[in-house]
Amino acid sequence: MRAPAVPLDAKLAWTFTFEPGAVREITHLMHTPRNILVPVELGVHTEQVLDYAVAVAAKLDAKVHLLHVVGRPLLGSEVSISVTETNMDAIMEQCQQQLEFLAKARVDKVPFSAVLLKTGDARSIIDATALELGIDLIIMGTHGRRGVSRLLLGSVAESVVRTACCPVLLVRTGIGATA
Repeated sequence: MRAPAVPLDAKLAWTFTFEPGAVREITHLMHTPRNILVPVELGVHTEQVLDYAVAVAAKLDAKVHLLHVVGRPLLGSEVSISVTETNMDAIMEQCQQQLEFLAKARVDKVPFSAVLLKTGDARSIIDATALELGIDLIIMGTHGRRGVSRLLLGSVAESVVRTACCPVLLVRTGIGATA
């Protein structure tokens, strides 16, 4: 007599079927991504990453959610000024305009579902946004830093790969990147 399948994790939809002497795993089939989150840093390589993500989204018939995270605690030390509320409002307005410009320039190629600007720690905001929006795939850039620069600056991409609720596709940017 066979025992019924017992779902161990509803999110991953894995089940184990228990039979005498054997355990079988029936894995959830991966579906085609329809919601793609593209976190960008609004730097010199933003367009390279976004263009890649748009090309992937177009092939998959997916929607793009564009995200930029402004890190409040780090901003003062990086810019070396006192960030007042007025300064922060101006920074946020400029970032929002840049995001909207990037999306409008590519809206004929793929639908943009959301253009999001948030503040906080990029690592946790990207993860939380992916969960909140039901994202199927995250496409983001990586500098490929090594050694001391990676130790000092950290790697947002590496952290997201480890903690994301969905697959993450990294696009290598900068020196040594292939177009």
